[in-house]
Parts: sequence; C-alpha cells; structure tokens
Amino acid sequence: MKDKFYITTSIAYTNSAPHVGFALELVQADAIARYQRALGKEVFFLTGTDEHGTKIVKAAEKTGKSVVDFTDEISSRFKELAKTLNISNDDFIRTTDQKRHWPTVQNIWKKLADQGDIYKKKYKGLYCVGCEAFLKEKDLVDGKCPVHHQEPEEIEEENYFFKLSKYADKVESYLESEELRIYPSSRKNEILNFIEQGVEDMSCSRSKENLKWGIPVPGDEEQIVYIWFEALINYISALESSGKTEFWPADVHCIGKDIFRFHCLLWPAMLIALGKEIPKSLFVHGYITSNGEKMSKSLGNVIDPFELVKKYGLDPVRYYLLREFSPTEDGDFTFDKFEDRYNSDLAKGLGNLVSRVLKLLEKIEITKPDSKLDNNIEDTKEVCGRLLSEFKFNEALAAIWSLISVCDRYIEAVKPWEDTEKKTEELSSLAKAIGEIEGLLRPFLPDTADKIREQLKKKKAEALFPRI
Repeated sequence: MKDKFYITTSIAYTNSAPHVGFALELVQADAIARYQRALGKEVFFLTGTDEHGTKIVKAAEKTGKSVVDFTDEISSRFKELAKTLNISNDDFIRTTDQKRHWPTVQNIWKKLADQGDIYKKKYKGLYCVGCEAFLKEKDLVDGKCPVHHQEPEEIEEENYFFKLSKYADKVESYLESEELRIYPSSRKNEILNFIEQGVEDMSCSRSKENLKWGIPVPGDEEQIVYIWFEALINYISALESSGKTEFWPADVHCIGKDIFRFHCLLWPAMLIALGKEIPKSLFVHGYITSNGEKMSKSLGNVIDPFELVKKYGLDPVRYYLLREFSPTEDGDFTFDKFEDRYNSDLAKGLGNLVSRVLKLLEKIEITKPDSKLDNNIEDTKEVCGRLLSEFKFNEALAAIWSLISVCDRYIEAVKPWEDTEKKTEELSSLAKAIGEIEGLLRPFLPDTADKIREQLKKKKAEALFPRI
C-alpha cells in the first residue's frame, strides 16, 4: 500500500466572488499535494465552499437573488477558480450539500449530545456578523472588530454549547508536544497564550429567529448548528461521503491566519471528544494586501485572479504567488512587482536558459554528460525537499533559480556555441540539468514543466515566457 497523504484548504466563504487571497491558498496547497504525489504517496486533496450564515443571507439579499441561487453561483466560481489555476484537487465539498455534508454533521452532533458534551443555556454576547463569531471585549479595538472595523451586535438568546473547556488542556498538551504541529511556530505560541488565559465553553448553535440559513439541530428545529461548528466537519464529511475514511487524519490543513484559532482549538477539541485522531499539522498563511491596503470592494483594490491569469498566463500567476511572498506573513501585491518578477525570473531567467540550451542541442546528438553540474543538481533537490516539507515555497523556488544561474554561468564558461560538435558532453550535461529543473518545477509550475519536457523530447525551442 502506498503511504497516504490528506491535505485540505479551508473552505471558502461564499459571501462574494473569489479574490487573489484564496488563489494563494489554493496554489500553496496544490504545490504540497503535487510534491507528495511525486514522492509516490497516494494523495487526497480537498477544497470546497462554506455556504451558511447570516453574512451570506445579507449578501444574497443585496443582489436580489435567493440564497440558494446566490450560493450556487458563488460556489461555482470557486470551483471554476480551481480549474483556472490548474489545481489538482480530488474533491470539492459544499456545506449546503444535504447528502454529503449534513448527515455527518448531524451524526456528530448526536454523538456529542448523547455523551453530554453539548448542552443548552441562555447566553448574552457580542456577535460580529463579518466573522460569524462571538467576540470578547478584550478582542475589540476601540469597541470594534479588529478585522471588519464594525461594532459587534449584542445578542441574548438560548443556544446549545459545546464543552470546549473540558478538552482545552488536552489540546494544549497536543500543541506543546507537537503532535499537532503549527507552521509558523509563532502561531503555536499565540494559541498557547490564548488557552492559558482561560477557555470557556463555546456556543455551537444559533436561534432560528436570528439564523435561518443553516443545518437544523437534530431534535430541535428552532435551533441552527453554528456555522463554524459544522464547517470544520467538512474535512470528515467529504471523506465519509466519498468512501475515503482511510485518509484520516489530515496530514495538513492549509488555512488563513484569520481562522487559525478555530482550527487550533475548537477543531482538535471536537475530534478528541469524538475519539478521533487529530490533524498532524496546520499551515497558516498570511494575507495579500493590494498596494499596501487590505483588499476591499469599497476601495476598489480587489485583485481578480481570473483577470490576472487572462492577462499574464497561468504559471506566471502561480509563480508570483509562491515566489514573491513569505508563506506565513502578509504580502503586498502590485502589478509593477508582478511584471518585474515575470521579466527577471521567467522571461530572462528560466525562459532564456531553456531557449539557449535547446537551440544548441538542435545541432548535436546527446551523449554521456559530464559531471560538472551533478553536485549542484543533487544539492538543489535535497534543499527543495526540505524546504517544501516546511512549506517554504518561496525559498524552494529561490533554490531552483540558483540552479538556473549556475547553468547560465556554466554556459558562459564552456562557450558551447564556439565549437558545438566538440562540446557534446557539456551540452548533454545542460540537457540533463534542464530535465532536473523541469522535475523540480513540476509542483509549482506544472504547465511549464510539461512544455519543457516536450521541448526536450523534440529538441525544439519555443518561447516559454515572452517578455512583457
């Protein structure tokens, strides 16, 4: 049996069309999935959409569409984005799917309720519709949600609660022992500090009066399962509904920093209560800002990933997202930076190397290569593997481009164009290096890797990245 590897993105919230922030998460997860497949593992890669909640109802009302039509339309756009970005996901889950998602949610609810981990009580708290979450006074900045910059609503109602406090110590021990590993480690310290301040039980339902769009609580039609409680369950419902339960536990959940507390605390607590294994790791990425500001429709600075691919091509977009930004920190997108990176790295760097070598290879028969580049190739493969295991996509790509530079310097040193027929070993060595670069690029730029492979077979150079 092959080693199994289960990777997920978060499920995208369908209150609006996808922007480049989720495109970043998709290509990061895809690079991991493709690399693990290259290692010979049997990979199951899940993405999908989160479609319940007050915010979605309000977004649908603004468009004049029914909430069903609205979520169908937005979810289809996220599915289309995965195809546009050449994402190799094996499944796409929707939380509105009453055949695939709802039964698992309701079965888990019943189990937790039967064993006394869910109970009902009256509650008064501050609720941010933007976050679809209750906030504490200490979470607010000048009385407002720090993410959405709006004052939360004060809500008083009778809800069901999950005994999160009962399992907080166990979650803490898993984090400290790194049985649940967090990338970057600063996020681990953040959640441990949060737990040390004291963990309260968490509301896991909302009154149907205040939230009509969601999964009904089993046995209580007046209550709706809280969206964060049921959304997390998608990672299991997708496996159960597709007969892939052997892939659990997840090897890595790829998520944004705004939702990591739910994944670091609530999700493992739910799994511990259910007697299930916890995920092995969480990779937490930062935001993409646009010209120094958070992307916002009102500011008119939202970057549309579909338009980006249409203008520059698929792999340039994948390359920029994976190379330009530190994977775990916020990064700023500008078109000037994009075009500079395209011209310097893709057109002048990779594209130029492949074109130069293939034009010279047209004139010779490939023979046994010399060994001058072998150490550089092996070192790059080792470094890339280590960096990818730590989700350092930008550094792995930098290592590949260092190998490209080594090849450029080698060409200049041996000057094969001066007497091509006497430099067959050197040119064969460059052909080998380009073949290895193609393999190294495959998790990041699969289309480009295919083109390089085809050109090597035919020994026919075609421009990979025409200069902007």
